Amino acid sequence: MDQRISLVTLGVSDLARARSFYESLGWGGPQQPSDEICFFQTGGMVFALWTALGGHGAPGIELAHNVRSPGEVSAVLAEAERAGATIVRPAARAEWGGTSGAFADPDGYVWEVAHNPHWTLAEDGNVHI
Repeated sequence: MDQRISLVTLGVSDLARARSFYESLGWGGPQQPSDEICFFQTGGMVFALWTALGGHGAPGIELAHNVRSPGEVSAVLAEAERAGATIVRPAARAEWGGTSGAFADPDGYVWEVAHNPHWTLAEDGNVHI
């Protein structure tokens, strides 16, 4: 697993209110593909707001590690499990067109591992929506 965080997602109770708050802070260019999630490009990472984390992951925050191919999702999950993680969502095709799974570290923090064919993952690990 490369040493990087691709995405930080906050679970929110009111997506419109949360989006408005970050836009009021001066954050621009939000992308909202559905009424459940909104993305902001933040340098080489992505910051997301997701209503109640869509029923997935930790109740409040989820980290993500994007990979370059669908097969890498299973490989990283297996690596995390060998290191002591608990698999909370096995690798599977996601409704948004990519592949996703998740593990929890020993303290319960959830990491999504994902291949998103619609985003660019640069050689240096930066992700761009």
